[in-house]
Order: sequence, then structure tokens, then C-alpha cells
Amino acid sequence: MSWFDSHCHLDVDEFAEDRPAVLDRARRAGVEEQLVPAIDRAHWPALAALVEAEPGLYPAYGLHPMFLDEGSDDDLAALPGFLDRHPAAAIGECGLDHYVEGLDRERQLRVFRGQLRLARERDLPLVVHARRAVDLVIAEIRNVGGLRGVVHSFSGSAEQAAQLYRLGFSLGLGGPVTYERARRLRALVAEMPIDHLLLETDAPDQPPSWRRGQRNEPGELPRIGATIAALRGIAPQDLAVATRDNARRLFVR
Repeated sequence: MSWFDSHCHLDVDEFAEDRPAVLDRARRAGVEEQLVPAIDRAHWPALAALVEAEPGLYPAYGLHPMFLDEGSDDDLAALPGFLDRHPAAAIGECGLDHYVEGLDRERQLRVFRGQLRLARERDLPLVVHARRAVDLVIAEIRNVGGLRGVVHSFSGSAEQAAQLYRLGFSLGLGGPVTYERARRLRALVAEMPIDHLLLETDAPDQPPSWRRGQRNEPGELPRIGATIAALRGIAPQDLAVATRDNARRLFVR
């Protein structure tokens, strides 16, 4: 089976010592393609070099709301020029985080709005982070209009999910679904339209239940997919094909 990990931070320091081995394990597990979203401007050049060197990796460049304070005010202005030199599969990871205390919400909103407008101008999909801020993210997407993308690690309600489908967005789901206590999320993934479903690991973060407390890896995606397939009552092969095709339609041109 061929799987597509729609959200893996393969470029970050947690993989610096064994990145080739991590990639090899993923490919041997059947994870042949990955969308790798940047978290800040400092990571853009290394990510560009990584995807140039390794087949099956697609880059997204953006500014993550949790790391804005580590950058500067001109990072957003630098993004269009970087995209001119380095073609991207998407804009991201961008969005809003109202869970972590102490983050500047006004700055988050300003930078998020800028990335939404840029995605519309460049006709690129978005990779969106929406933690404790799903309603506001939906409102901002609706206000800009003409957008498409994925809300990764979705943890909202079925009603919020339906609003995102109507706006042209998919949901990225991964490790959290493997925990039996995640009843609402498991119910959502069991019933949601399969054409709006993307699979992800968010590695090195959000490990599945069998790797609790450990570094996550893209090679875990097939087992995560098997869990989701069981919840939906379908064969893992059918889920792999459907979600791979969904990701390719969104990110690969």
C-alpha cells in the first residue's frame, strides 16, 4: 500500500541525527509521499534543500502561530519573495493558537490574515493550525474567500467540520484518533466524508497510543491508518488509496 503523510515536520532538529533512517523506515512501511510544512522563516532554506534532495517530499512554507515571537516583523513580507525562488505545494503551517498562554493573539491574527491573502493570490492550498480557535479560523477563511486547504490535527465539532467542508477544506487526522478516550474524534472520523479526509502523523509530535511519550515518525502512518479504517469499517487499502488521492489533488500539481 502507498500512503501519503499530509503533515510531517521532517525538517526539524528532532530528526537531525537520523533523518535518512527515519525516511527509510517510512518508505519501507509504504509512506511514499509527505507534505512537510515549515514552522518559521529560519527553517525555510533547509526545508527547500531537503525536498530538493529527497523524492516524494513536498514543501509548505509559512509562519506557525506558536513561533512568531522567535522571528521578526518582516518575516511575513519575506514570504512572497521566497516563494518566487522556491515553488511550494502549500502555504503553512499557519493559523491561530489560543491554547498556549502568553502568545500574542493580535499578532497571530495579523500574520494569519496575511498568509490567507497570499494563498489566494498564489492559488495555493493552506495548511492550517487551529487550536482552541476553530470558529475564528473558519470566520477568517470565509472572510477572505476563494481558499482551499486542510485544517490539520482537527479537534473541533462535527458542525465545525461541516462548515470547513463547505469552504473547500479537508481535515487532517492522525495519532490522537488512536486513543480510545478520544470518543468525539473517533466518532467524527468514522462518519465524515472520505473525500475530505487526510491522514497525518505530525511527527515528531502527537505520537499514537502505542508510542505514547516517544518521538513520532512518519513510518507510523500505516498503523494509524489501519485504526481509522477499522473505525470506518473499510479495508486499510481502500483508505490508503482514498486519502493518498485526496492529498495529491490538494498538494501535487
